[in-house]
Amino acid sequence: MKHFLRMFVQVCLYFYCKCLWRCLKFVVRKLTGRCELQRICYNTKPGAARTMKIEASLRGSKSKRLQTSVSVHPDAIEKTIDDIMELKRINPDINPQLGVSLQACLLQIVGYRNLVAEVEKLRREPYDSENPQHEEMLLKLWKCLKPNSPLKARISKQWCEIGFQGDDPKTDFRGMGLLGLYNLVYFAEWDTGIAQQVLSDSLQPKYREVTKKELSQFSKAEWEKKKFDKAIGYSFAIVGINITDLAYNLLVSGALKTHFYNVAPEAPTLTHFQQTFCYLMHEFHKFWIEEDPLDIMEFNRVREKFHKRILKQLQNPEMALCPHFAASE
Repeated sequence: MKHFLRMFVQVCLYFYCKCLWRCLKFVVRKLTGRCELQRICYNTKPGAARTMKIEASLRGSKSKRLQTSVSVHPDAIEKTIDDIMELKRINPDINPQLGVSLQACLLQIVGYRNLVAEVEKLRREPYDSENPQHEEMLLKLWKCLKPNSPLKARISKQWCEIGFQGDDPKTDFRGMGLLGLYNLVYFAEWDTGIAQQVLSDSLQPKYREVTKKELSQFSKAEWEKKKFDKAIGYSFAIVGINITDLAYNLLVSGALKTHFYNVAPEAPTLTHFQQTFCYLMHEFHKFWIEEDPLDIMEFNRVREKFHKRILKQLQNPEMALCPHFAASE
C-alpha cells in the first residue's frame, strides 16, 4: 500500500510540475513576445550550452513535429527549420538570425546521433584477417609505430612490442571490433610523435624504492620482482582498445555532447571522435604516471578514476577537451 501511495504521489507531482512548467512558459511568452526557442537562441551564446538547451526544448515539446525534429535526416534540416518557424508562428523575415541559429544547433544534434550510429557500426564489425583492407590497416599500425623495425612475419611475437597480447593481434580486437583498430591507426598516423613517445614510455622499466608499508606487504623475493616491473608499465595496444571503450561509452551516454558541440560548428564526425581518442590516450598516459600504480593489476582502478575525472570536466558546458581541433581539420 505504501509503495502504491508513493508511486501515486510521484505521478501526481510529475504531472503537476509538467503543467506548471507549461503554464510558466506560456506566461513568459506573453510577457516577452518570444517562444522558448527564441529566448534560448537570443540569450545563450553558441556552443554546447545553447545546443543542449535547444535539444531539451525540442524533445520536451508537446508537439510531435518538434519532438521528431532532432532525428531528421541532415538533408531535411532546412525544411524542418521552416516547419518549426511556421509552427511557432515566427516570421523569418523579422527573425532571420533565429533560423541560422536553429540550423547550426540541429546540424550538431542530428550529426551527434549519426556519429553514434557510425561508431556503433564500426564497433560491431569484427576484425577479419581474410579482408585485405583490415590487414593493410594492421600493418600500417606497425609501420607507424615501429618504422625502423620491419615486421618479420604476419604471425609474430613482435606484435607484443607494441602492446598486443599474443602473436596475432586479431584476437585482441574482439571487444571493440574495427573501432579499436581505426583509433589506434589514427593515433599512430596523425599524432605519430606522441604515439611513439607513449609507446616508448610504456615499455620503460621503472625502478621503485621500497617503503616500510610496502615491505610489510611483500616478501623480499616478491619485491625484487615487482620493483623492476614495467609498471610505467602497460600494453600500449591493449590500453588503446580499452580507451576506445571509454571513449565509446562517453559518446553513447551523451557525455561527449558538451565537447563536440563546443568544437564542431556543424555536425561532429568520426574524425572528431578519433581526435578525442588521441587526446584521451595522451591524457591517460600522463594520468597513469601521476597515479604511480604498483603494477598493471591496478589498471581498472586508475581507469575508473580517470573516467570520473573526464566526466566531471564534461559537466562544464564550456568544456572542450581538445580545443585546438577544428571541424575543418
